[in-house]
Amino acid sequence: MGYYKKSGFRVRINQTAGPNFLSVQETECNMNDETLQRITRTYGIENWSAGYFGVNNQGNMIARPAANDPRSVDLKTVVDYLQKEKKLQLPILLRFPQVLTNQLKLLSGSYKEAIEQFGYQGKHYPVFPMKVNPRREVVEEFLKDTGRYRVGLECGSKAELYAAIAQDQNHESLLICNGFKDESFCRLALLAVQSGKRVVIVIEKLNELKILLRVCTEANIYPWIGLRAKLYTKGSGKWASSGGDSAKFGLTTSELLECLRLLTENGKKDLLHLLHFHIGSQITDIKRVKNAMKEAARVYAKIHQLGYPVEFLDIGGGLGVDYDGSKTRTESSMNYTVEEFANDVVYTVQTVCEHENVPHPNLVTESGRMMTAYHTVLVTSIREEIETFADDLPEVTIDEDDPQVITEMKWLLDEINGKNYFEYYHDAVEHKDELYTQFNLGMVSLEDRAKGEVLYWEICARALKESEQARNPNEEFEDVKKVLAAKYLCNFSLFRSAPDSWAIGQLFPVVPLHRLQDAKIDFATLVDVTCDSDGKIDKFVDLRDVKETLELPEWKEGNDYFLGIFLIGAYQEVMGSYHNLFGLPNEASIHIESDGRFHVSKIVPGSKIQDMVTFARYDLAGLHSHFQKRLESRVAGGYLDDQLAAALSRQYEEAASWTTYLD
Repeated sequence: MGYYKKSGFRVRINQTAGPNFLSVQETECNMNDETLQRITRTYGIENWSAGYFGVNNQGNMIARPAANDPRSVDLKTVVDYLQKEKKLQLPILLRFPQVLTNQLKLLSGSYKEAIEQFGYQGKHYPVFPMKVNPRREVVEEFLKDTGRYRVGLECGSKAELYAAIAQDQNHESLLICNGFKDESFCRLALLAVQSGKRVVIVIEKLNELKILLRVCTEANIYPWIGLRAKLYTKGSGKWASSGGDSAKFGLTTSELLECLRLLTENGKKDLLHLLHFHIGSQITDIKRVKNAMKEAARVYAKIHQLGYPVEFLDIGGGLGVDYDGSKTRTESSMNYTVEEFANDVVYTVQTVCEHENVPHPNLVTESGRMMTAYHTVLVTSIREEIETFADDLPEVTIDEDDPQVITEMKWLLDEINGKNYFEYYHDAVEHKDELYTQFNLGMVSLEDRAKGEVLYWEICARALKESEQARNPNEEFEDVKKVLAAKYLCNFSLFRSAPDSWAIGQLFPVVPLHRLQDAKIDFATLVDVTCDSDGKIDKFVDLRDVKETLELPEWKEGNDYFLGIFLIGAYQEVMGSYHNLFGLPNEASIHIESDGRFHVSKIVPGSKIQDMVTFARYDLAGLHSHFQKRLESRVAGGYLDDQLAAALSRQYEEAASWTTYLD
């Protein structure tokens, strides 16, 4: 049994538990209640984590398999272990399969309780939409519990359908086929029917039904059919345009009636089993949900009264995730709980059905965001600070030859205090503009410009300090704080691992994995390793507002400093791009045991250089061959000898196996 030192307590590798197990013995406790409250206020962990994440007495982030579960694991310990014992380099995507299971349990349990409470006659059928996270590890984890919860799959493309067909599902669960369909899509779906699955092909537009009926007649194989209604009701938040009159998907009322006519005309009324609708992802306002349920339930009732055996009402997705913990109608939150959402769905549908005197339909949900968002954490590291101005330069000295603008800025710096800082800051802004004007006219030297820049930033820093100490800090200095904030270079690609942060301004919680108890705090923004100015995170979650800087324990060069980006399990993996040919990060699935022990159930290596150049359609052998010819020409020209050329060739070939990220 071996030991190694880590962050103030000892980590013991438990060899008797197997090579992938690790347990922690805490020998030091150094965080008081006041410090814990400060951390809670700063990062709001209890507000957005849904109980899955917290802070331990060492000031490190922990993960739990379920809310209020006594089991937990120290994330810094996990990362140390993966680096030391498994030789994984950062960035690392930590996946917690138990969280997936518990989110499914929460979803199904909420509907079960609502159904029992209101005496609802239908059942709940949870369906996982593969577009949210099609990774095999995610899909198989949900289907592992298909017997208890009737978990099905939803696919919106031929590739997703191809993967879904081969998955083991409970015979009672559903395979929902959404998205636009052609003849080959329909034929692929018929394979699923023949394999024994309960397949529902949802018609998105009128012509699809004509194609489907023709293909089914030729093959004499008939799946269940669903119709997607285009509701008048719209959702709320970033994806509100998914619903309403101008929605991309769905049938208008007249198209819906035409589909019913076609089914009757072809003698296939009995194939219609499901009505589908979707008013948008991440619905922020529960009132929109209630309105949609009333409208959809009324459409279902009218179709049932026309004699069609529709028995499932698919309410789509939309169940939100509280990314910022504010529990409000803001775009990164929602003003309801999972239980409230389920109660409103069940009660509203039941009320309409009883008023219309039709059976209660089985309820199908496609709540993929809620099911997956919490289960992954991207771990990156701070590599260095990108300076706004160098604070380790020698003190600026003024001599008689310096331009007047420089001497006046030095005087401002020397005389600034708590009474005049606001006025002197404005004076410094004017002097800076004057400095650049004079430089462009050739009136000051490069050395003078450098002096002026250092003086200006020193004045800003001094003025900001005085503002922070004032009883009523001036809002104008919020911009100064953002400019002066440290810019930390982090070893990850925003476009690969958290693309919604860049594309739509989605907020994801960012928290250091360790040293949270440190008293000395920096204000910072984060930049990634891509060659793109948009590769940055400068908006952070806050209970009352969106913060433009993040409070971080002081960065110390040469020391490990791990950051976690949380709640990225929904959409981010599948929608991430390969900007700059940065590839997938290393990945580890972690199973949390008792007493701080954990089991690394699976490791998936990240992309190598060879993977990414192949993705860009380069031929690896061809690249090496071309490089070899270049070396041969250099040898022929007398610039290289044969031995060095051979060594360079080997180095080029070996580089193909390197990671795309910083070592």
